[in-house]
Amino acid sequence: MTVARPHILTEADPLVRPAIHAALDRLDPHTRLTAGYQIGYWDATGEPTEGGSGKGLRSTLALLSARAAGKSDQDGMPSAVAVELVHNFSLLHDDVIDGDLERRHRPTAWCAFGVGPAILAGDALLNLATDVLSELPGPDAAAAARCLTVAVRQLIAGQAADMAFERRTDVTLDECLAMARNKTAALLSCSATLGAVLGGGPTPLTRGLARYGDRLGLAFQLVDDLLGIWGEPAVTGKPVLADLRARKKTVTVVRALTAGGPASDQFRELYCAAGELSPTDLSLAAMLIEETGARDWTVKEADRLLTEALTELDQLARMSAAGLLGTAALTPLHDDLTAIAHFMTGRTY
Repeated sequence: MTVARPHILTEADPLVRPAIHAALDRLDPHTRLTAGYQIGYWDATGEPTEGGSGKGLRSTLALLSARAAGKSDQDGMPSAVAVELVHNFSLLHDDVIDGDLERRHRPTAWCAFGVGPAILAGDALLNLATDVLSELPGPDAAAAARCLTVAVRQLIAGQAADMAFERRTDVTLDECLAMARNKTAALLSCSATLGAVLGGGPTPLTRGLARYGDRLGLAFQLVDDLLGIWGEPAVTGKPVLADLRARKKTVTVVRALTAGGPASDQFRELYCAAGELSPTDLSLAAMLIEETGARDWTVKEADRLLTEALTELDQLARMSAAGLLGTAALTPLHDDLTAIAHFMTGRTY
């Protein structure tokens, strides 16, 4: 059963949306159309839609981290806008790289506008994200900009590794986990701390929030790996067994490939063979992954990482209550950050 959407995500969207619109208004009309379509603000003709920037997880985390540092939503708004723009930059490029035809239950931007416009829109969003932070005064803004650029470099490294894995049959589990941490957890970790960094929060707070985001981000990716095989298309927006059809080297897949034993050997032979996998092959592959224990291992690992993320929050809340974080006030936000963590990792698969 999917965990209900936390109220804080619904509350944050109308706060962040005008600021993202203002950022998009800096772009030329053609690029703005593609970028806004990707984010979900309008359709391919420019007509407004009821959609928005996905779940708004990263922007909401950025706002909450600003509040944790004792700052207002307005103070944290540049961090919320920046992480949401970077997230959509990565999605635009990912969809082109992977050849995905659908996202959020409609054609991907490259399908709607072409490969070139989609790539350029992604480049523009990355540029806007940097502008939003770099144009702010003060050393805290510079520190926030560095935090974001480091996360972007990690994200790119993760995507590069993901692509390289497609050409290899000897990917190790440690390599795959490092790829997932870079590709997904790095930006979530940045999101969870960027508002606090921009607000000049104390180092124990910013580092604790970053660790919370890192563990949560990796758990989120592991759940996404499960959804890529066993998720409901109506929920994921992707065809059933999509990751297996694309021969992705996700953490779950690599765990199955390296588990050892008859089921692992049979799965490796099937998965690494030349030619397209038939529907029967795909069903067999999913069954073999379960037989290797990889599905169960992934579920338990995601649960372990979620527990670590929540432990970080508990520790910060205790420090905040004891006055060890200065003017920082994490205690009132503990429930919201906990609810987001459960929502992100509680999707049905």
